[in-house]
Amino acid sequence: MNKKGFTLLELIIVIIILGILATLGFTQYAAMIEKSRGAEARSVLGDIRKQAAAIYMGDNTIAAITAPQVGITATGIPAACRVSHYFSYAIVWANPNATITATRCVAGGKNPNATVAGTLVLTSNLATGVDAWASANGY
Repeated sequence: MNKKGFTLLELIIVIIILGILATLGFTQYAAMIEKSRGAEARSVLGDIRKQAAAIYMGDNTIAAITAPQVGITATGIPAACRVSHYFSYAIVWANPNATITATRCVAGGKNPNATVAGTLVLTSNLATGVDAWASANGY
């Protein structure tokens, strides 16, 4: 008798291997999606930096650049988590340096919220035009 086919053991091994590959793939997919959400933060941080630079160039003796001056308001760029954004934003001014921080929302932001509040920080010396980026949790 010449029977062709797979044994039960071979099928179980293939199913186990496929399960392992699917688990690894899903983990990488989720990390990639979360990292792509950081594109929102990079874009907004760049916009805030441009606005801060314009204010600074207009009067380089400025005492402070405030959040509302660069668009961080209740109706604009969110200072707190809101359903329209994945991040909340803040600016700290130490003439001529602007430190702009985007913090990933863990509650109250655009769904899905993150499980860990990661940050993306842009520090810009507006006098020299030198920028430095820093991040936590993959952004």
